[in-house]
Amino acid sequence: MPDNKLLRQIPTVNEIIDSPEIAKMLENYSRELVLEAVRGVLALTRLKIANGNSTTDDNIGWLKKDVLFKEISGYLDTLFRPSLRRVINATGVVLHTNLGRANLSLSAVEAVKMAASGYSNLEINLFDGQRGSRYAHLEKLLARLTGAEAALAVNNNAAAVLLSIGALAKNKEVIVSRGQLVEIGGSFRIPEVMEQSGAIIKEIGTTNRTHPADYQNAINENTGLLLYVHSSNYKIIGFTKETSIKQLVEIGNASGIPVVCDLGSGSLVEMEQFGLPSEITVQEIVNSGVDLITFSGDKLLGGPQSGIILGKSDLIEKIKKNPLTRAVRIDKMAVAALEATLREYLDLKNAVQNIPVLKMLAADEKQLKIRAEILLDLLSSELSLKADVSVEIGISAVGGGAMPGADLSSRLVALKPKTHSPSLVANLLRQGIPSVLCQLKDNRLLFDMRTLLEGEEAQLAEAIINVFSGEITP
Repeated sequence: MPDNKLLRQIPTVNEIIDSPEIAKMLENYSRELVLEAVRGVLALTRLKIANGNSTTDDNIGWLKKDVLFKEISGYLDTLFRPSLRRVINATGVVLHTNLGRANLSLSAVEAVKMAASGYSNLEINLFDGQRGSRYAHLEKLLARLTGAEAALAVNNNAAAVLLSIGALAKNKEVIVSRGQLVEIGGSFRIPEVMEQSGAIIKEIGTTNRTHPADYQNAINENTGLLLYVHSSNYKIIGFTKETSIKQLVEIGNASGIPVVCDLGSGSLVEMEQFGLPSEITVQEIVNSGVDLITFSGDKLLGGPQSGIILGKSDLIEKIKKNPLTRAVRIDKMAVAALEATLREYLDLKNAVQNIPVLKMLAADEKQLKIRAEILLDLLSSELSLKADVSVEIGISAVGGGAMPGADLSSRLVALKPKTHSPSLVANLLRQGIPSVLCQLKDNRLLFDMRTLLEGEEAQLAEAIINVFSGEITP
């Protein structure tokens, strides 16, 4: 039962509003917002007392005015705190989908600022003053870098696949191997994307084995295209057989059927140079002779969220004229960031240094060890009595559905708390400003150096020390 005596002790809204403490808050916030905060906190106080789940002493504590003022101030702070905020990624997953995938290069960040802070020539030709195309800023660069005849960038790769299939095979059959009917991030599945395009799925082969003859035997008068989906986010091993892109192009050419390749992650550089397994490049797919290629801009390319379509000029033009293309078009800030990212690739040596994704993948163990020792020194001097801290060898992942099973040797700083539970420390780090995400394993927190941005060691150390000093509380 609610304690009516305590309920009667709750101050009124007017009593709170007329206090000197609230007068100070009114200097920074509107009266309407302060009233909202006061009413919200008082309502929550009534609920706490009515629930009767706490002791009388706890309830009396809630009724103290200094506690109420702190709650009101916290309510207002939370209201104005951005929901989307910076995170220090110490998980070791380079393309962490939940953390926004690829970080942009400095040139791409500056390009976004330019596009966001003023007017730009997004859709105007500065030479003749006539209306231009937002795609023109990217098309020549993409063609130069990949060898494709034409190119188009849209909101994401799912949209790129949807548009490509719809342009060639609406109300027609799309022949695809059962082993390539993948599910991509956010539970989006290739079969569902295909259905939305208006195409009819025709599955061939088995999960683990699909032969060229399976494609040849499935072709009929209603075949719209042959689809190849690169297994960027999974691997099938053992007794397997896959029809190669080259074989598929040969079948398509012989029967007059276009071939579309969904490359998924899409890389313009050889991954072997980073100690990773061989990954077919965009340029190799273009050279194979496929009609259309789709891939993501915010994965191995290292750009903003976008979907890129490369291929034959007539097919790209057909896609541009599709009304749905406008619905999924790339916005001005993504155009600016993607153009800047692509320009980095004009000099591959600079690209590896300037594009964060490539720089993280390229980081060698010596560099990572030095960074780990810097963090170790910062923590050891402050936490000697509160935690055991050490450096150890670990494994980083590419992430983002790219190159599954491809492990990168890394250096981790391992922290085993003596005064706090590891899960509590992880929770507090996640809720701090900036937020910190790490691995939690065997009652230890593991901080992978590969995914830290340059100079983040000091910020990470400060965030960890603040947790143990009690400056961040649940």
